[in-house]
Amino acid sequence: MPKGKKPKGKKAAPDPAIVKKQEAKKVAEKKAAGKGDIPTKRPPVLRAGVNTVTTLVENKKAQLVVTAYDVDPIELAVFLPAPCKMGVPYCIIKGKTRLGRLVHRKTCTTVAFTQVNLEDKGALAKLVEAIRTNYNDRYEKIHHCGVAMSWVPSL
Repeated sequence: MPKGKKPKGKKAAPDPAIVKKQEAKKVAEKKAAGKGDIPTKRPPVLRAGVNTVTTLVENKKAQLVVTAYDVDPIELAVFLPAPCKMGVPYCIIKGKTRLGRLVHRKTCTTVAFTQVNLEDKGALAKLVEAIRTNYNDRYEKIHHCGVAMSWVPSL
């Protein structure tokens, strides 16, 4: 290809440093005009990963924690409900590939909801209430000596 010509169909992306300078310039102009800083709206967040979710649970920023049952090593799924006892609702679902689809990855072990849109708060509250009544509040009935009752062979 001759020098100085770009291939057809491909556009060169602007240099990130130049874009950053332009954005800073716009903000400075707004400040000088007296408009001040306009806070940006934070997007709804779905955080993934055991370490991230554990930190969110400890800081009480997670609204709902969802863990996959087929994680390897299994200690990951066993460990997470303990910090969630501090008041964060949690559930264990089938398939880490399902959680992976939520965060656009192949698989994901754990997901936490931290923020949701205003129009979805009612749906999340309904889901959290169902999880609390059917899973979290019945923990002692479901588990016996650390083993799920459905796994205990009948005598």
